[in-house]
Order: sequence, then structure tokens, then C-alpha cells
Amino acid sequence: MPVSYTEQEIREQAFHLGLIGDRQADVPRNLRSKVIATLVEGNRPSEAPSPREPQLAQAVVIQPGGTVLVDGEPFPWLIARQPMEISLDPEGISTVRLTLMAASVQIVQPEPRPESE
Repeated sequence: MPVSYTEQEIREQAFHLGLIGDRQADVPRNLRSKVIATLVEGNRPSEAPSPREPQLAQAVVIQPGGTVLVDGEPFPWLIARQPMEISLDPEGISTVRLTLMAASVQIVQPEPRPESE
């Protein structure tokens, strides 16, 4: 599928890359293909999202009405109106157990391991 960019997009990218000054009207011909290549690369969908390392929440705040904030951000999934199990440990790591709502749930069975292992 052909990709095309406007002269303005090419010029802005060249400026962003430091290849031209802000008052320079045109991108030199010998640099255009490099600039367009960076535009194409920037618009290419990523292969697969890289898995994030699990991280310890610094603060969980449970507000009246059921709003849950994790590190100051609203928890992005729906939480069922079920009792939460909260364990406070002032000298260590506290825990919060809650129930997430999902439209579907899939349980993936592990691959059987050969008996020789």
C-alpha cells in the first residue's frame, strides 16, 4: 500500500531530526529519503506489545462509592461490588484482593511436559 506524506510533514520531521533549520523552506533532495524513512518507521504498527515487568503499586486508595486509585490513577477495569479483602502490614507489603468483572474468561492449560524432564 503506497504511503505519501505532505511537504509540510516531511519538513517538520526534518526539522525535528535536526537536518534543517526552522527557517529553511525545503528539505535537500539527498535527505528526503532518510526523512521519509523515519516517518514510515514511526507509523509502522509495532509487532507485539512488549510485556511490562510487574511492578509493586506504591499506593492503593479505596474511596467511598468503590472508586479505586492505584498510584493516583483510576483502576482501569470494572470492579464487582463484592467484599474486598484488605490486609494491612505497617512493616511490610499490604495486600488488596478484589473481584474483576470480565465479558469472558479463558483458562489456558499448560503444555504437558515430557516425562523425561
